[in-house]
Amino acid sequence: MSRLDEIRLMAKVARMYYDQGIRQQEITERLNIHQSKVSRMLKRAREANIVRISVATPAGFFPELEDALEKRFHLKQAVVIDSDGEEERVVRDLGAAAAFYVENTIKPAMNIGISSWSRSLFAMVDALHPSAAGTGGKVVQILGGVGNASTQFQAMLLAQRLAGLIGASPVLLQAPGVVGSAEAKAILVQDPAVEEAAKLFPKLDLALVGIGSLEPSSLLASSGNSFSVEERNQLRNAGAVGDICLQFIDQQGRLIESPLMQRVIGIDLPTLKTSPRVVGIASGESKIPAILASLHGKWINVLITDRQTAERLIS
Repeated sequence: MSRLDEIRLMAKVARMYYDQGIRQQEITERLNIHQSKVSRMLKRAREANIVRISVATPAGFFPELEDALEKRFHLKQAVVIDSDGEEERVVRDLGAAAAFYVENTIKPAMNIGISSWSRSLFAMVDALHPSAAGTGGKVVQILGGVGNASTQFQAMLLAQRLAGLIGASPVLLQAPGVVGSAEAKAILVQDPAVEEAAKLFPKLDLALVGIGSLEPSSLLASSGNSFSVEERNQLRNAGAVGDICLQFIDQQGRLIESPLMQRVIGIDLPTLKTSPRVVGIASGESKIPAILASLHGKWINVLITDRQTAERLIS
């Protein structure tokens, strides 16, 4: 076959496949050539620019930003949403994106960890559609949820609602997130209700966490599960820029060594890191140092954020 004849056949095969939607098997039968030759011709047609494939990204989607985040920070996945910048709307949109991620990634019999005191996680559960995708699995509360009466119910309900929506069983961590002393923690972690959850921490298949700045959110502050101004100043002086599950880290993502960490009841970050997927959900100018620290420390490997935050992270 001459070069011109080969190009002519290549163009014909490409037109049949891409323009007319004819399957490779049918092309093989019509043209009486082997299917492997059809596959090779389609590949060569792309290499020779006979076929040019372009993906038209719909407005409001940012695959380039997602790719840049994944490459820069070695993430398994980045999800970047478009949002108008109004805080409540951003939280709802982040929650909806996280809900879609969960709905499409959970499988039966998984152990799923979820933190407390994150508005984005509450929004995620609000946006979830009921299913039986997590049947036979467990939803494990990985940060203490006992606090002031007005907020305690919400944190306990978070794990219960997630479990109910996906057909899993809830395992609650029935203790405060922060206690008054290391001695108090030592007593509480021996409680069977706390032990049951803690035994599952190293067995998580998926963990869903918020990322906190040094200043607590209004939800966390009202719960009573935050450190005092003086204690936060101690953490700041030690280099802290934010936290995951009240485990504070510096700008390089290193754990802060402080006696205050001995008062937190919840998963520790080295254990959290053993989960195959740790999904961090966060956005906003005030959280950029904490998100960067989480990425530098590789404490999360999936990030769900908004466009403005993503642009700042890779700038």
